[in-house]
Amino acid sequence: QVQLVESGGGLVQAGGSLRLSCVASGNLFSVNAMGWCRQAPGKPRELVAAITSDGSVNYADSVKGRFTISRDKNTVFLQMNSLKPEDTADYYCAADRARDRLAVTNTADYWGQGTQVTVSS
Repeated sequence: QVQLVESGGGLVQAGGSLRLSCVASGNLFSVNAMGWCRQAPGKPRELVAAITSDGSVNYADSVKGRFTISRDKNTVFLQMNSLKPEDTADYYCAADRARDRLAVTNTADYWGQGTQVTVSS
C-alpha cells in the first residue's frame, strides 16, 4: 500500500502561483509513476502532469509552459505559475505501479484526498 498526502492548495488571484506538494509513504518500491490530476465541478477528472521513476514527464496541453512537475525522493511537487480561473479545481496526487498508465489513461492505483485550488479573476 501507498499513502499520499497533498498540501499547498488555496486561493490565489489570476496570474499568481501556487506550489502543491505530495508526500508518499509505504511501499514506494512498487511505484513507477506519480502525478497530479484535477477535477472541476461538473467536469471529469483530467490529468495535469505525470512523472515516471526514470524522469519522463507528461503535461496536459492546457498547462504546458505554466506548470512544472518534479520529484524529490518521496515527494512530488507541482509548481503552478500564471494561474487562470479555469485552473480552479480539486487537485489529486496519484501514484501508480505501472509506468505509463497514469499519463495515458488518467488512472492509478493510489490517490490522495485532494487539495482545493481556487483562482479568482
